[in-house]
Amino acid sequence: MTLLLLRHGIAVELGTPGYERDSERPLTPEGRRKTRAVARALAALGVSPDVILTSPLVRAHQTTEIVAGAMKLNKRLHICEQLASGGDAKRLIAEINQHHASAKLVMLVGHEPDLSSLTSLLLTGRADGLAIEFKKGGVCLLEVDELLAGKCATLLWLVPPKLLA
Repeated sequence: MTLLLLRHGIAVELGTPGYERDSERPLTPEGRRKTRAVARALAALGVSPDVILTSPLVRAHQTTEIVAGAMKLNKRLHICEQLASGGDAKRLIAEINQHHASAKLVMLVGHEPDLSSLTSLLLTGRADGLAIEFKKGGVCLLEVDELLAGKCATLLWLVPPKLLA
């Protein structure tokens, strides 16, 4: 299995009038524009996930809709509570194994520091074992023989959004 991890695009700041709750913060116009550029780059690279799991938070869901739309994969999009900020990596891994084990490429759209912790866990066996930073709109590709809540992955690439644009 291959995992493609994507951090959501640039969102309005927490506390912006009308968006006091973190879960409600949408992408900014710049965030939408940059996310479209990342989506076009991924589509040009031939990325075609079998399933796309997204955090239920507005900014992640909007990011996912833009990317899935560029790849014409809107029907492969699923909300995953474990990708919300503070989600449980072990439960996320269990959910992927239970519902998407036959998928060759699984895209996960979420938040920091959760994506960095998940990547570190899969590469080193420890959530804090590796210092990784996902820029907003950044993408990471991991190859996994057997998805476990421990050291099981190989890093294929980690790309900031500027390189994809």
